Amino acid sequence: QVQFVESGGGLVQPGGSLRLSCAAPGFTFRNYAMSWYRQAPGKGRVLVARITDPDGRTDYADSVKGRFTISRDNAKNTVYLQMNSLNPDDTAVYYCNAGWYQIEFGNYWGQGTQVTVSS
Repeated sequence: QVQFVESGGGLVQPGGSLRLSCAAPGFTFRNYAMSWYRQAPGKGRVLVARITDPDGRTDYADSVKGRFTISRDNAKNTVYLQMNSLNPDDTAVYYCNAGWYQIEFGNYWGQGTQVTVSS
């Protein structure tokens, strides 16, 4: 059983930045592609960014390209999402999971971390 633990969310003004972290105690990220998703109020969960291992290839949703950066530290078993130039449309609960073409652990979503962009 995998348990993803997301952190780093909060309330930020438009134009601000946040860095999200994702850990999974007892689960090794190495050799898994890892992804960040978000779910805005009243909407479905959508892919935001993903990163492979070991080559670190990345991919982003069009809405966040040039503003968000996904990275990983396998030694710390942690995946990050650096979010810059935030706007109100980025308001959502952010989740991580494993996988590139498909969600590897769709039955084991974490609690997510709330990001609210508001003045």
